[in-house]
Amino acid sequence: MSLLVVGLSHRSAPVSVLERASLSADAKVKLLHDTLAAEPATEAAVLATCNRIELYADVDKFHAGVAELSTLLAQHSGVALEELTPYLYVHYEDRAVHHLFSVACGLDSMVVGEGQILGQIKDTLALGQELHTAGRLLNDLFQQALRVGKRAHSETGIDRAGQSLVTFGLEQLTAGREPVESWAAGKRALVIGAGSMSSLAAATLARVGVAEVVVANRTAERADRLVEILVASGTGVAARAVPMAGVADELTRVDVVVSCTGATGLVLTGDEIAAAVDGAVAEESAAAAAAVDSAAGPALDGLDPEVVARLAAVAAAGGRLADLGGARTISATVAAGDGCPADAPATAATAAAGRAALTGVDATSLELHGTWADQGEAAAHRQPRKDTAAGARGRTDGAPVRLALLDLAMPRDIDAAAHRIPGVRLVDIESLAEASADAPMAADVDAVRGIVADEVAAFGAAQRAAHITPTVVALRAMAAEVVAMEVARLDGRLPELDQRQRAEVTQTVRRVVDKLLHAPTVRVKQLASEPGGAGYAEALRELFDLDPQTVASVSRADHDHDPGRAS
Repeated sequence: MSLLVVGLSHRSAPVSVLERASLSADAKVKLLHDTLAAEPATEAAVLATCNRIELYADVDKFHAGVAELSTLLAQHSGVALEELTPYLYVHYEDRAVHHLFSVACGLDSMVVGEGQILGQIKDTLALGQELHTAGRLLNDLFQQALRVGKRAHSETGIDRAGQSLVTFGLEQLTAGREPVESWAAGKRALVIGAGSMSSLAAATLARVGVAEVVVANRTAERADRLVEILVASGTGVAARAVPMAGVADELTRVDVVVSCTGATGLVLTGDEIAAAVDGAVAEESAAAAAAVDSAAGPALDGLDPEVVARLAAVAAAGGRLADLGGARTISATVAAGDGCPADAPATAATAAAGRAALTGVDATSLELHGTWADQGEAAAHRQPRKDTAAGARGRTDGAPVRLALLDLAMPRDIDAAAHRIPGVRLVDIESLAEASADAPMAADVDAVRGIVADEVAAFGAAQRAAHITPTVVALRAMAAEVVAMEVARLDGRLPELDQRQRAEVTQTVRRVVDKLLHAPTVRVKQLASEPGGAGYAEALRELFDLDPQTVASVSRADHDHDPGRAS
């Protein structure tokens, strides 16, 4: 076994580099084909997720393999080799096996213990099999990695150490203020994409209690299928599919957006998000105003127009009204120059204007105004405010979140500038990496590490034993050929032997040969399974003068009939 892995992940590289080095579906296919075309590699598989890119290969030369795989990663990722190299890590043979098994168990994930990596490993193996780039070694490796990952999750509490990236992302959207289930209850969600991560996001949103999930995807059939699954999930969530062209309209209606597509460019720009938030605010303000007009209309009919004008003047001045011992603040949304009067304390002049306007206004009118002011204040809190410093949109601390965005794509789907838009909260891969840096690790992690160590040793022993098997098979084939030749010569010398006698002699000779070979072959398999035991196969070939071509033909025949190989 000469397994080599070259890669980079959230542990070795900043998110900005990972984002640029991400691989599209076509790039992964091309990378695999080019890796096999390179001289050092005979098998290849690529594990590309939102926070790692790793190229696995069976190579016959270590240094040449590292150089070739690093160059190929740089070429297909679009990041120059000299820039990529400082962030690359290399694992070889048993260390490479240990790395993949650790990844499969969630020990190397951004959120320790998350289980979705198993699906990504399965997809990696399926692609290698489909393209015929995964042979015996990588088939065995990735299939065993899946078994090890499942064992870790079933035999330990590693799940308690972390959760899926989706759940962790939703927790970050709540800012730790309340449980995800309370935060999500009754919300409307938009999921962009219908792949494995998006499907997980949709299922998670349904499980935590959102009222509706809208799925947008470039392929309508996949979106429709995901909707069918959600409706049949038993969670009671309403679900529907929309085309990608309908995303802009949906943004004005939903509370949460989760995006994870394979797009190489932005799916949602900052301007689109800002327009959606402004549009939603405008719709709500219009609805609120209509409701207030409807409720207050009959009462206003009996009021003096001059009183109404004075009340409006108070609202425009941003003043405060004393109402039966209480106080209500009128938060006007009319901009004055570059500022917003609702953001500034009332000045003496403003207060004076308010008092002057109230002269002669009775308590009944004030009570009516108080109701109207409360409605206006609530609407004002929903209005986005402009950043007067640089004309950019900036969030006000403590402002209510109108639109929560979770970007799980790499490269990013959502413009990073969205976090500066008032009323928008954005969580992406970079912020998740920062948040998970101090996440607590469960005690079960140690148990999983023990499982990984045991499985790595067992896998290495099995591979080394399998490596010598063709030599042992070739030796036994040679012995059988010698027996057949000697029995044929005996038939020529003793033609008078009947069929029963000839069969008995043949069986006796075979038993002698088998007994002579049994102990050496069993022992050589045991020795070969130990670290450094690869040389025993060569010694066996030398001692018995086995033809290398015969051994190679046995290996090829065994490989061609291997049920686990790519087909």
